[in-house]
Amino acid sequence: MGGAGILLLLLLLLLAGAGVGEAWRPPKGKCPLRCSCSKDSALCEGSPDLPESFSPSLLSLLFTSNSFSVIEDDAFAGLSHLQYLFIEDNEIGSISKNALRGLRSLTHLSLANNQLETLPRFLFRGLETLTHVDLRGNPFQCDCRVLWLLQWIPTVNASVGTGACAGPTALAHMQLRHLDPKTFKCRAIELSWFQTVGELALGAEAFSYQGEPHIILAQPFAGRCLILTWDYSLQRFRPEEELSAPSVVSCKPLVLGPRLFVLAARLWGGSQLWARPGPDLRLAPMQALAPRRLLRPNDAELLWLEGQPCFVVADASKAGSTTLLCRDGPGFYPRQSLHAWHRDTDVEPLELDGRPHLLLASASQRPVLFHWFGGRFERRTDIPEAEDVYATHHFQAGGDVFLCLTRYIGDSMVMRWDGSMFRLLQQLPSRGAHVFQPLLIAKDQLAILGSDFAFSQVFRLDPDKGLLEPLQELGPPALVAPRAFAHITTAGRRFLFAACFKGPTQIYQHHELDLSA
Repeated sequence: MGGAGILLLLLLLLLAGAGVGEAWRPPKGKCPLRCSCSKDSALCEGSPDLPESFSPSLLSLLFTSNSFSVIEDDAFAGLSHLQYLFIEDNEIGSISKNALRGLRSLTHLSLANNQLETLPRFLFRGLETLTHVDLRGNPFQCDCRVLWLLQWIPTVNASVGTGACAGPTALAHMQLRHLDPKTFKCRAIELSWFQTVGELALGAEAFSYQGEPHIILAQPFAGRCLILTWDYSLQRFRPEEELSAPSVVSCKPLVLGPRLFVLAARLWGGSQLWARPGPDLRLAPMQALAPRRLLRPNDAELLWLEGQPCFVVADASKAGSTTLLCRDGPGFYPRQSLHAWHRDTDVEPLELDGRPHLLLASASQRPVLFHWFGGRFERRTDIPEAEDVYATHHFQAGGDVFLCLTRYIGDSMVMRWDGSMFRLLQQLPSRGAHVFQPLLIAKDQLAILGSDFAFSQVFRLDPDKGLLEPLQELGPPALVAPRAFAHITTAGRRFLFAACFKGPTQIYQHHELDLSA
């Protein structure tokens, strides 16, 4: 005879033998219809509804062969002395998380042989006296909804009979107690729209100044670099300061203690360096940057070389060249010209094998990798089978360096560094893409592949497979022709900025979803 059968027999004996001498009669209204009651026990069967109004002195309560299917909150309110509760062989398909609230003396609980596919989290909260729990005979779906139960079982001083899984197919008939909670993938994320910032933009960069996160947008048609900060009163982003920069393509911030610098790379009129000496001052033009070398900037990045901050600006003109500008005294001056005559569209600083590297994407040839050697950048190798690459971005995960290559026509690519060169890992269809940007948000390594003609695709790195997996689509009418993405964390919330060339900048909020709840 099973444990549930022994407990049922014990309860029936209690009912049959209750009372010595004159039979005990429960107070009027304290033994519901279709129930048999003794002084401290009750047996209910054949009821279409969950009976109510039991005597508060009950120690044992059994429901069997009833037809009600739901147990709501506080279904056993007032039964604080109840020790044995058996709800067996019924048609229970749903039970509220607060159904057992107040049963502080309960030691034996059985929900065996019902129609429960899952149990709500915190169902057993407050039941510290439990010593036996029987859940067998239910068609449990062994997905994220049972994860909390698997994690709860080892933490309690109670014997728990769980039974077998009814689904999904891959786990059918497997005993719940044999499942490994670590194999469940029950955390998801979602990007939801939060705010719109007017004007078209080509770039978005995050930086921290005086302990507060900021975003700077390159807005060529508005002719400015716009700095945004978080407004704690309004709970949204607001403009803090703007720099006049007609035809700007990139606004690159650099923070050195109390000083803030911004490189404004411009298509016409010359690139400029702006500076703010202290937090109580405003940004002001400081220096014209290499006017004879930077003819048509297309991208600008910040890197550190030998302890000094440097900017590298990719030049897309036929007569210009990508230029490295490093700090020398109060300003930034050309240190090296690279890759002349190749119409560079993008530059990406990265570290490989413990040394600084630069990767240049060009309109005229496949990407070229330079490494820092002897106080200058020297060509190291190129990336084979990577024609027509518009831009490159890298990220690190699990000790490996990955590269996202953006292609406007054809497949964009993910590559991994093998110690000597980047090798193809994954191809992702792209249509009209100008940006394929990795972002580490919280614990999630994301990569967003933009599109000028369709939805932009958000991918997440699967750490087990080492591949990017589809996560979410972002698209029209809100997100149109994205050119850059950036993220910041402020006020305990995480935000993604999407700078768009054919629409206003969109701000999304990053949410974590617990699928086991």
